Amino acid sequence: MSQEKIQNNNASEQLAADGADQADKKTLEQQNEEGKEAPLNAKEEAAEFFKTALIAVIIALIIRTFLFEPFNIPSGSMKPTLLVGDYLFVNKPAYGYSRFSFPFGIAPLEGRVWDKEPQRGDVLVFKLPTNTSVDYIKRVVGLPGDTVRLRRGQLYINGIRVEREAVGMRELENADGSHVAVMEYIETLPGGAIHSIYEQSDNMPLDNTELYVVPEGHYFMMGDNRDHSQDSRVTLSVGPVPYENIVGRADFLFFSTNGSAGIFEFWKWPSSIRFERIFSDIDPVRLKGASDEANDNNKRRERAQ
Repeated sequence: MSQEKIQNNNASEQLAADGADQADKKTLEQQNEEGKEAPLNAKEEAAEFFKTALIAVIIALIIRTFLFEPFNIPSGSMKPTLLVGDYLFVNKPAYGYSRFSFPFGIAPLEGRVWDKEPQRGDVLVFKLPTNTSVDYIKRVVGLPGDTVRLRRGQLYINGIRVEREAVGMRELENADGSHVAVMEYIETLPGGAIHSIYEQSDNMPLDNTELYVVPEGHYFMMGDNRDHSQDSRVTLSVGPVPYENIVGRADFLFFSTNGSAGIFEFWKWPSSIRFERIFSDIDPVRLKGASDEANDNNKRRERAQ
């Protein structure tokens, strides 16, 4: 009899334990269900998508306006440094900000704020002085107060001939599909900036110029493809560039195609992307120990103030 009682007691205890487990399981399931968020309906999903997209657009606009703005190269005036189909980022704060640093030039700024002088040899994007709705990209050759002249294709700055070393002949394709032979030179500007240039000959229309005097607060800009560049040598359409017109410094390439595909024509990328140019640095090589003329100009300007 006592053994049966023990067995019955054990069975009762087992049933009680099973019931408690089931109750705990139901309680846990209820808690989990309560903790879960209700699925979004179509309207809520659309609102969440547009909210995320708006935040992304605002962040992109802030970066584009204040830090880095993308540009693409439509012409060969800066060959061999920049090619048609290159896409690059321009560093906005490199020289501070002017009204032309911002979309449509709407910022109520006079001159530049947090300004820093460009160095000779920098590649800049600037607003065309005769039409500020147009962006140009060229290299700084002359600083404020410099004299600049070309004689038989040779560049003279402050009366001193700029050194250049012949590298070899190259063949370029023109926009109409024709080809032209050019000589590549390595040019060393005063201050030690080293970069490549192309010369078709030393007797082209812009190879022999008058003596230019760069006004204060202006820069003399030239393309690296010397015989196929409209730049500060063409005084009626470009001329010396006001400091205020500078948008920023071209820093590096982020994309490049051979010109047969746009950045969004991804189906053409396999046959058109120039992978070797992506993330290429645009800043020229600079000789160590060369004088920093931009810093010298900054110091002179500070003393004058």
